[in-house]
Amino acid sequence: MRVAFHTLGCKLNYSETSTLARKFLEAGYERVDFNGEADVYVINTCSVTSKADRKSKEAIKKARNKNPEATVVAVGCYAQLQPDKIANIEGVDLILGSSEKFHIPEYLKHYRKREKPEVHTCTLNDSVEYEPAYSLGDRTRSFLKVQDGCDYVCSYCTVPLARGRSRNQTIRSIIEEARHLAWYGIKEVVLTGVNIGDFGKSTGESFYNLLGELEKVEGIDRIRISSIEPNLLHDEIILLVSQSTKFMPHFHIPLQSGCNEILGTMKRRYNRELFRERTEQIKKYIPDAFIGVDVIVGFPGEDRDKFKETFHFLEDLNASYYHVFSYSQRPGTPAAKMKDQLPAGEIRERSRMIQQLADKKREQFYRQHLGKTKKVLFEKETNRGRIYGFTENYINVETDSKQALQGKISEVALKEINEQGNVTGELISDSHYRI
Repeated sequence: MRVAFHTLGCKLNYSETSTLARKFLEAGYERVDFNGEADVYVINTCSVTSKADRKSKEAIKKARNKNPEATVVAVGCYAQLQPDKIANIEGVDLILGSSEKFHIPEYLKHYRKREKPEVHTCTLNDSVEYEPAYSLGDRTRSFLKVQDGCDYVCSYCTVPLARGRSRNQTIRSIIEEARHLAWYGIKEVVLTGVNIGDFGKSTGESFYNLLGELEKVEGIDRIRISSIEPNLLHDEIILLVSQSTKFMPHFHIPLQSGCNEILGTMKRRYNRELFRERTEQIKKYIPDAFIGVDVIVGFPGEDRDKFKETFHFLEDLNASYYHVFSYSQRPGTPAAKMKDQLPAGEIRERSRMIQQLADKKREQFYRQHLGKTKKVLFEKETNRGRIYGFTENYINVETDSKQALQGKISEVALKEINEQGNVTGELISDSHYRI
């Protein structure tokens, strides 16, 4: 039996898809590419935006077209939140919620094709179990799940509805997983979750303690922290990263709005002053750090003056890049019922303006490092016969792929920015580091 997977959304989804794939292999399945013909197609859905919903539907239809006789399974956030909507999509056979998805092979053992999809979802409450996950298959990088769920009630977000309360496994078990990844040959680990700074709710531990223990794991040379809330990014974490040889000088922090009034309506747990203070603290101790920032454009009530407030705040902020999200109404959230919803055309125009600013910020950050020598972990070849990788501080670097560079860390002199917006680099002879 052949199984194929398609993942939408966040790094956490990718770590969980990889874990699901291993369960299928243990059950005797052969994994094949999603673009090919399979007997079972698994789509790990996302529902953070309406665009994500649409992509989930498109993936289901694509699977059905590849093999009309195949079993098509939808799992993940969209499957948990809107199983009835997915059930109306022609071609889907089995729908599994947030907890059920980890038992897909068992559901398939007893599954028989029916005229209507079979749906299994759970009620998310305090008793929802924590399911460990990590990605394998890319010998360069692994997404390691350290936390799941969220106790925050941001007015625009469906993630707590899809994934339940904040929870985690023990530091000890995570360290064992990290050691396994090191044994497998993984060069870089990215810590992922829904609200990773909230780590410890289930075990009485702390995110800072977790980082300290991960620092000691032999064989892992690079660790990145994925998105962390600004109010949970404490000084001790910044100091640990600044003094570490393993934790990369790279932070991803959600801002969402540069207007305090909008932040209040969003029910965020900080104001823009705290956010600025966090970025300044990072730059104080780690001047070369890359700081990526999430921004939501077009939230209800964001009139032109409030948007200008956000734009000017972002202009002045010492950040390296902005990840721009156009606001879309999510069923079941307070924001969906708010007045003063903005027209789609206005949201698109504002998103374009912030994206232009984001591109400008990234180029400025890259230019600051031209002429410097950085260590690059090379990943994959481009379709232009080049190979790319990332520096410690997340600069995307390209160079000739004539040498066997994939999976190696090499010293590279950063030269110039190419047409693709990446930095071209020149290898420094005999600089490969065995990891």
